[in-house]
Amino acid sequence: MSLAVEAEAPPARSRVAHWAGGATWSRVGLPAVIVAMVLVFSFLNPNFYSATNLRNVARQTAILGITACGQTMVILSGGFDLSVGMVIGLISVAGSLAMIQLGLWPGMLAGVLMGVAVGALNGFMVAKAGLPPFIATLAMFSAARGLALILSGGLPITDLPADYRWLGAGHVLTLPLPAVIAAVAFLGCHLLMKKTRFGRYVYAIGGNEEAAVYSGVPVARYKISVWALHGLLVGAAAVILTSRAVSGHATLGEGAELESIAATVIGGTALGRGRGSIFNTVLGVVAMGILTNGLNLINVSTYYQMVAMGVIIAGAVYVDQWRHRQR
Repeated sequence: MSLAVEAEAPPARSRVAHWAGGATWSRVGLPAVIVAMVLVFSFLNPNFYSATNLRNVARQTAILGITACGQTMVILSGGFDLSVGMVIGLISVAGSLAMIQLGLWPGMLAGVLMGVAVGALNGFMVAKAGLPPFIATLAMFSAARGLALILSGGLPITDLPADYRWLGAGHVLTLPLPAVIAAVAFLGCHLLMKKTRFGRYVYAIGGNEEAAVYSGVPVARYKISVWALHGLLVGAAAVILTSRAVSGHATLGEGAELESIAATVIGGTALGRGRGSIFNTVLGVVAMGILTNGLNLINVSTYYQMVAMGVIIAGAVYVDQWRHRQR
């Protein structure tokens, strides 16, 4: 009897691998970290729990949530996007100029469509031209930054329609409108990835692209599609962020690429292995939003926060690699 029990018991390494798995982290580890941060920051500054501050957290993390949602899908397909921040700046400038010339709604639509076009171009460079995502998006980073500065002359674009401010500062009932838009984006992308053929193919491509090709999956088409969808979300984030700033800036989204990658990886999505989920990214976004807001409330310098961000990204990737080795 004892021999049978011993034979059936999983080895210690398997138990460690199970505990170290991404599912355990997203279901237990990360929620525990979020709760701990809430308790610590509320103790250090009681204003953390105020309704006003919680609405501020929701509004501030909405842009990160939208961009991280698209970044997650790109990472699940086997890539990543380093151009997010500068593309936001380009859309902010170009969309603002279009808004001045054409009006509020055409300008907003032009900004979103520009995001789709840039995303599709990134996807084409990766899927058709065969460029590594690092090179393709680094090239786009430089090109978008240059174009934004050329169009704006290095100056902010002002005199935008007064009604435009409502998009970034408005409310739905008592909830900030940007947070509501981010929630809708998360729900839509979650259903797309979990309930449709598109999502299954994206996971298959990210998990093993060669096997997906042999299985008859049109890999190039789906890669371009997922990058274009990511561009749509980046375009929406840029339009909302420009509304909050009430002007177009070439550097408006600076650093957004690192934040979106960090939120995705902290949520447990693996780089280059087609493993993770949109829901996990929600937890990563919440964790980063609470951390940033809490550090601001206790007057920690932005410079130190940048250092912390770098440490978090490196640590999250290391833990992901360690979990993979344990498997």
